[in-house]
Amino acid sequence: MTCRLLIVIALFSSITFSHAQTLNDDLVKLARIYRNFHFANDASQQAFDQLNAVRSAELEASKAFIGELIKKNNKIATLPYLTRPDSLTLKHLFTIRSLNWNMHEADPIENAVLIDSLNRFPASAYEQLACYYGMVFVSVGNKNTPLDMADTNFTLDNYGLMDDTEKGIFFLKAMETFGMMIWGYMNVVKPPNFEKALSVIENYPTFNGQPYYQFQDLNFKDFNLTIDKRRGKESFKKYHINKYLNTLLYHSASLGQKKKTKDEQQDVMLGSIMKNESYYKYSDNPEVFRKIFKKVED
Repeated sequence: MTCRLLIVIALFSSITFSHAQTLNDDLVKLARIYRNFHFANDASQQAFDQLNAVRSAELEASKAFIGELIKKNNKIATLPYLTRPDSLTLKHLFTIRSLNWNMHEADPIENAVLIDSLNRFPASAYEQLACYYGMVFVSVGNKNTPLDMADTNFTLDNYGLMDDTEKGIFFLKAMETFGMMIWGYMNVVKPPNFEKALSVIENYPTFNGQPYYQFQDLNFKDFNLTIDKRRGKESFKKYHINKYLNTLLYHSASLGQKKKTKDEQQDVMLGSIMKNESYYKYSDNPEVFRKIFKKVED
């Protein structure tokens, strides 16, 4: 009896190990596909053949997501992908992105070691969700150019988001991508190309039926996450609200260049969190905003 029990235990352990090894191998395959094709490169037929070779049943949702994400002119900003995934898929996609980061290192750690570490010390649900929507909107920016979302409305109640923090994550990760689209026009070219920035902003989507700058539900509880693997965990709100305030500043400055858009400039300044001093603590340059609104008050 004892001998049979030992045999059963050994077989079970062997099956469990084999399953875990297959899962890990498939996670690495997905990470390689993601690394190679989530930016500008067009995915080859060979890439989709490699994708179809991923057989782990629990990776089906992750595989479908990566498969859509690497396509040019994809549908990643539609309901099936905007909807909050289940917790297992969030975990797997966080692992895939972490493997991708590791693969960019000149001296990476072993993939198996990284996967084991992520299993033993998992990221929080909020950090995993931020990773997910970061992947979504990076793909929007990389694979759908030029931006053409003026007729797109993101209704945050439709995506299975569980609380105001998750809705804030969705919004700020979206605006991180959209803000980067005008950053170069304001910071790289000399003088700033205000007209080009406005032409991009005109194609921003709306959120809950309103212009992006009217979104003010950002008073959710903060959390920490890894934004840059070279640094420790840091505040989600500090990083992302700083970027969002900069986008609002660029938008306002662009509208202020011409008399005919001065009223629109006031709408952005007074209809957004720009006027709310409690958010200035998140800015790298809070005095800029204080001076702007002191001037308005004067």
